[in-house]
Amino acid sequence: MAPLDPIADLDTHEVTNQPLPFEDVDLFATDRALSDAAAKAGGAKHAARLGQIGRRAGSAEVIGWGVEANRHPPELDTHDRWGRRIDEVRFHPAYHWLMEFGLGSGVASVAWDGTPAGHVAHAATLFLTGQPDSGTSCPMTMTYASVPALSVEPAVRDEWVPRITAGRYDPAVRPASEKTGVTIGMAMTEKQGGSDVRANTTHAEPIADGDGWYRLTGHKWFCSAPMCDAFLTLAYAPGGLTCFLLPRWLPDGTRNAGFRIVRLKDKMGDKSNASSEVEYHGALARRIGEEGRGVATIIRMVQHTRLDCVIGSASQMRAALAQALWHTAHRSAFQKRLIDQPAMAAVLADLSVESEAATALSLRIAQAFDEDDQVARLLTPIAKYWICKRAPALVNEAMECHGGAGYIETGPMPRLFRQSPLNAIWEGSGNVIALDLLRGLTREPEGVEALRAFFDGARGRDRFYDAWLDDLDFMADEGRARLLVEKLALAAQAAVLLQWDNPMAEAFCRLRLTSRGSAYGAFEAAVDVRAIISRSMPG
Repeated sequence: MAPLDPIADLDTHEVTNQPLPFEDVDLFATDRALSDAAAKAGGAKHAARLGQIGRRAGSAEVIGWGVEANRHPPELDTHDRWGRRIDEVRFHPAYHWLMEFGLGSGVASVAWDGTPAGHVAHAATLFLTGQPDSGTSCPMTMTYASVPALSVEPAVRDEWVPRITAGRYDPAVRPASEKTGVTIGMAMTEKQGGSDVRANTTHAEPIADGDGWYRLTGHKWFCSAPMCDAFLTLAYAPGGLTCFLLPRWLPDGTRNAGFRIVRLKDKMGDKSNASSEVEYHGALARRIGEEGRGVATIIRMVQHTRLDCVIGSASQMRAALAQALWHTAHRSAFQKRLIDQPAMAAVLADLSVESEAATALSLRIAQAFDEDDQVARLLTPIAKYWICKRAPALVNEAMECHGGAGYIETGPMPRLFRQSPLNAIWEGSGNVIALDLLRGLTREPEGVEALRAFFDGARGRDRFYDAWLDDLDFMADEGRARLLVEKLALAAQAAVLLQWDNPMAEAFCRLRLTSRGSAYGAFEAAVDVRAIISRSMPG
């Protein structure tokens, strides 16, 4: 008798009916919603560049960086080994590779360096680079969005904006004047106030003959990306709440010793990025804008970070949809591929419509930023509220399409799911955004007129859309503010799809502007499920 093979004796089965990993895919070319929207928004000239970014973002290598950067979160070193205070954050190398990829691709710079349709290019780039990892999008977004606020103070603008438009990532811990590129963070909220920044207690004392320099004393409950080279922050100066730029290093080449990191936040998601609590112990900072104009100055930044919240959530929705489509196209049950099962196909079609509408609206708003279109003022909070709030529901449904495999940490869905609620909270939670929109509707007649014109531009193309507009009231009290934003958001998504002759427009109007079920795939309207899925397939 031949000797037994102990390994063969232990084998119980072959691994079959399991999809290969979704990687080494061109995330731009295989995303028709994104490529079409970028072209319609004026970014057709960027297609080749975005294709290069899409291929890199979808590569196994870059996807692996995202996994490693979240598996090994940042660590805080408050002191060096000799006991000197340093307040430095250490990262896994994959974090730095992701930052180099994103900033080198132009996430923070392309909107400001003179590139035509620069905000559309920025939006599409962030959409792609955010799919391997959302956490690194945070410091890149703040760096991009800081430019309008920094530009309020010409001397600060001339010193710092060229470092941003350089489009380089330099992780070295040294003065900004010695670096090839910089990142800008944000520190606004405090424990006692949160979104109510006027409840802040941090105060600023001007330095005699200091040419705009102040000493800040206080705390910040959330300081995003504490490893950045400088931070936009708020403090009470003698003239009222004021905006400041607080650098990590001072002009004389010494550390800004009054800036101290208390701890890093233990967050639910976006583990790759460091969020922190900080204290100012007489930290030196430069005034941005006039004393007492802090909110007016910082809102110039916030409008752009809110745009990136919209883009980030739309990107997460596409990433989750692509994973669901890929899984169901490569796994069978009951003698059929999952994607061919009628119930599953209905869910996937519904998710596809939702994702495409989110992508289209986010790129349309970026176009409005490029064109300095007044409609951006109100469309931004409308989209920020709705798309960021819809993302977790879509990611959850996409995770369910995987069955139990979607719940396993070694796969992509748990990380996507944990990331998905953040953008609805950051830069104004739902109630804050809804109230901001109400203020805009009552105090900014030019914005309201632009929004009405935007809606009217799609009239006559779909009867369900026309009926929706006829019933739309632009005013509401605070108790109904959320309902108003939701109705405006659905109208905005439909308007973009209709005006851009998007193949999903009719299905969107039937599924979203008429009576429908309460869950994805539970719709009554007749739509071409197969055509929708075919358009959305990632490869």
